Amino acid sequence: MKFQGTDKYVATDELQMAVNAAITLQRPLLIKGEPGTGKTMLAEELAEGIGARLIQWHIKSTTKAQQGLYEYDAVSRLRDSQLGNDKVHDIANYIVKGKMWEAFEAEERVVLLIDEIDKADIEFPNDLLQELDRMEFFVYETQQQVKAKQRPIVVITSNNEKELPDAFLRRCFFHYIDFPDNSTMQQIVDVHFPNIKQDLVRDALEVFFDVRKVPGLKKKPSTSELIDWLKLLMADDLAQKVIQDGDTSSALPPLYGALVKNEQDAHLLQKLAFMARRRR
Repeated sequence: MKFQGTDKYVATDELQMAVNAAITLQRPLLIKGEPGTGKTMLAEELAEGIGARLIQWHIKSTTKAQQGLYEYDAVSRLRDSQLGNDKVHDIANYIVKGKMWEAFEAEERVVLLIDEIDKADIEFPNDLLQELDRMEFFVYETQQQVKAKQRPIVVITSNNEKELPDAFLRRCFFHYIDFPDNSTMQQIVDVHFPNIKQDLVRDALEVFFDVRKVPGLKKKPSTSELIDWLKLLMADDLAQKVIQDGDTSSALPPLYGALVKNEQDAHLLQKLAFMARRRR
């Protein structure tokens, strides 16, 4: 079982090696990188590439580790007891299975995505150490031991919003997705737009990487934003003409709202464009 990317996902040799190493070691694959570099899509395409089912657990700031295992719905049980419902006599009726339980009880090997783990509080990763290590947990309400039938392939993503505990990091295989260079980005664009004009891609990539090089940007445009921008350019003949014929070094790129996501960066680009025009 080797991952080599898919028709829809360009995986570098280093990324392929990291994925396959994590599978061989049977350790969670911890993926970091700039937002928009395809961390979440990696899990989706890994599942697609090896023919496995994908189970996604998207983490929020309020998410607790216990929710990934199970939750006991005491409120529903209380309501049913007040209504005289016979199901209250079996507490198992009020155990809500989490995403990890779903992955553990699968008959086939699945891919479990724990997405943006750094959004949760600092104790969240530590609370999952034993479960990710031993691939089992205990349900106290039903006195039941849940053990993985097939060890899932675990992919964990992080945007580096906070540091993860050392004890958690020791149990993972780590890979940082570097931002694609021009050549790799060209491959990514070709996957998304196989029939796009290559001269448009060349000029658009030049503008895109020039914007990323601007010092002081609060948020550099990412791969996903480039894809959105190209989609707009393909639909707008005037914007294409500005990109291909205009002096893009001294003017804001057309439809720049697809690339720039906050007012500070927009003002910075406008200021640089104004200064470039004054120097003419």
